[in-house]
Amino acid sequence: MSANQLQPQRRRTVRARAFAVPPAGGPVRLGLAVGLLLLAVFAGGWAQAQQRPDSFADLAERLLPTVVNISTSQTIEGRRFRPPELPEFPEGSPFEEFFRDFFDRYQEGEPAPDRRATSLGSGFVVDPSGVIVTNYHVVERADEVTVILADDTRLDATVVGWDEKTDIAVLRVEPDAPLPATLWGDSDAMRVGDWVIAIGNPFGLGGTVTAGIISAFGRDIRQGPYDQFIQTDASINRGNSGGPMFNTEGEVIGINTAIFSPSGGSVGIGFAIPSSLARGVVDQILEFGRTRRGWIGVRIQTVTEEIAESLGLGEPRGAMVTSLTPGGPAEEAGLLPGDVIVEFDRQDIPEMRDLPRLVADTPVNREVDVVVFRRGDIVTLQIRLGELEEAEAAGLLAATPETNGPALPRSLDTVGLTVVPVNQDMREEYDLDAALQGLVVTAIDPGGPAADKDIRVGDVIVEIGQEPVTTYDEAAERIDQAQAAGRRSVLVTLDRQGVTQFIGVSLE
Repeated sequence: MSANQLQPQRRRTVRARAFAVPPAGGPVRLGLAVGLLLLAVFAGGWAQAQQRPDSFADLAERLLPTVVNISTSQTIEGRRFRPPELPEFPEGSPFEEFFRDFFDRYQEGEPAPDRRATSLGSGFVVDPSGVIVTNYHVVERADEVTVILADDTRLDATVVGWDEKTDIAVLRVEPDAPLPATLWGDSDAMRVGDWVIAIGNPFGLGGTVTAGIISAFGRDIRQGPYDQFIQTDASINRGNSGGPMFNTEGEVIGINTAIFSPSGGSVGIGFAIPSSLARGVVDQILEFGRTRRGWIGVRIQTVTEEIAESLGLGEPRGAMVTSLTPGGPAEEAGLLPGDVIVEFDRQDIPEMRDLPRLVADTPVNREVDVVVFRRGDIVTLQIRLGELEEAEAAGLLAATPETNGPALPRSLDTVGLTVVPVNQDMREEYDLDAALQGLVVTAIDPGGPAADKDIRVGDVIVEIGQEPVTTYDEAAERIDQAQAAGRRSVLVTLDRQGVTQFIGVSLE
């Protein structure tokens, strides 16, 4: 069997005897024969589901040379000792002389000498010429990076580039001979329950192999804007960071990055960056020395059940646009605040967090179709993507749309909010933008529908039901229209210190 084939697997088979059934009579024998045959079929299916590798030994032997240990060091500047001030004592206190002598011994002295801090991690070879992938946090702020091969050869490494958002870094070494390299696999082809193995350098022990299964996909652990981690129960500990997660064909389908552990050791909950995300980042770093992500210039928020119902969208889906960057790709394409992006480049957006990754993975300057839900209609727009890194360098931020018109102070009892007009006094009290108009929330009825929503005193209501509100009468009319249409909730658009938020408030 070749090295690229699956390892031998144990199969349980159940053979059924063939029973001779008389042409007439003997219904008991016939039923027994059929029952045993069905038992054989179900037992065979159960055995098929219970297949597992006999051993990972051949696979581990082949893959261990492709995994490296990474040692880093950095200089930490010594700090000058500064003694605390002498406390005051009552006149004639016997403690004053004692403490004065003590403090005199510890006057401010020379700074402590600099010291070297070291850390260990893992990585894997992706090109025989000496290209190595690891986590960014393994080499972050390091003065020196050393790669230790499986045969204990030590090579100085340079950092080609990194990406903080996905915690990926690419290193390069100059080996005397081509290095054994890994192959990328397709993490999207994996399934929950598939076998995986992890190889790394836990606690500095050296090359260590552990095995487990994929426990879940798409985990968001609040590490970055593109979290789509693979969760596994394969043992991962300190020092495994940056090491590869392999499928049973020996392909890299993840980069081991983090663990959940109250104790500091493995508790069977580890996380890996999927290869479907990592591979593109690595390719961009190798080509440009940095990432080049797509960017459209919008702020978005989650579409809740109340928001979906108030819009007539049906089930919650998509990403709601809260504001646009002036002059950005989205504004030029005609997107509007309140649009719900339900499809991007022919790919559905089931949840808000799916959109940032799709946009980031799209090549810069490419023109794509964006499908939005706008006031009950489906609208398709064409948008040409900009570059996220250039927008960040230029300090571009999505701006909040402005509305105009005066407002009257009244109480919106249906939703449990008290509002007053945006005037100069309100601008000064709540530090509102000079151009902002709307209804300022000054009180929230603790028993009203808005009480359990994220609405705060000082928020400015600029739209209700996706229609601008400049007076109390307009606000009340929007609420009445939603009730007359049989809506169970109404969409309220707020401006909070320059940030737009959409909140669905119950009308029941």
